[in-house]
Amino acid sequence: MAWDADNQSGEPVGHSVAHVAQNNDEERAMAYATYIHQGRSHVGELRGTQLIPLSGISELGAASSPEVLAGAVREVTRAVSVKDVTLRPVVPNPSKVVCVGLNYRDHVLETRRELPSYPVMFPKYASSLLGAYDDIVLPRESQEVDFEGEMAIVVGRRGRRIAEADSLDYVLGYTVANDITMRDFQHKTHQWMQGKAWDATTPVGPYLVAPDEIDINHAGIRTVLNGEKMQESDLSQLIFTIPALIATISTFTTLHPGDLILTGTPGGVGFTRDPKVFLTDGDRISVEIDGIGAIHNMVLR
Repeated sequence: MAWDADNQSGEPVGHSVAHVAQNNDEERAMAYATYIHQGRSHVGELRGTQLIPLSGISELGAASSPEVLAGAVREVTRAVSVKDVTLRPVVPNPSKVVCVGLNYRDHVLETRRELPSYPVMFPKYASSLLGAYDDIVLPRESQEVDFEGEMAIVVGRRGRRIAEADSLDYVLGYTVANDITMRDFQHKTHQWMQGKAWDATTPVGPYLVAPDEIDINHAGIRTVLNGEKMQESDLSQLIFTIPALIATISTFTTLHPGDLILTGTPGGVGFTRDPKVFLTDGDRISVEIDGIGAIHNMVLR
């Protein structure tokens, strides 16, 4: 049973978009969701607790440039409450998902590694993604399923070999992710993909938030498991900044609108704890980033 988005008592509130974007019709919340309503997929602009459908756009992705989103007709008469829709992954079908490991100082220290001089990267796929409130189903093959709260960049323009000074011009917005990891599979080799790229394990959402809506250099990030805070940091602790990541990744691959870049997780993950903490049947796990929002997921075996 998916998380009840209306019943989140005991979970962090912070400054999530749903609480701060109480805009009227003349003001833009500058936050968007991909959602299902009455069996059809839509993109909606968040205004307060309502989603206003954008005419002609069924999902955020390859065609979602800033100009397209800004210029789309808002079908105000077809507004729906957030509680009456099913949120899809904020970008359901990215052409690529690039994830960054070891990008918070405290996380590097807890893993007893040296600070990296070049980003550690690995892929996920569109099939890896879940909606913001979907259940996380533990795979039968893994007994060491861990959590990693992260901020994700959503690319808004096509670019290759992007200069660091220009990189923020290629950002469509930001969202929240949980890089669920099968540690027993991750540690089978020096490569991490087999522990990271499992189908239907990575919730992303709930909203795409425009860059000027948040303090991307200092926003707080936290992960809460069954009401207990497990991770807490802020984005100033990133070793490789958002501009640096975009410049580095675009050196070897072309970035396209809708691509996702997961920027790394803070300290406090389960496998570094004593005793270790892994996700089990019935757990409730949340990740929140100030100014962006929160994802909430039930864990099922």
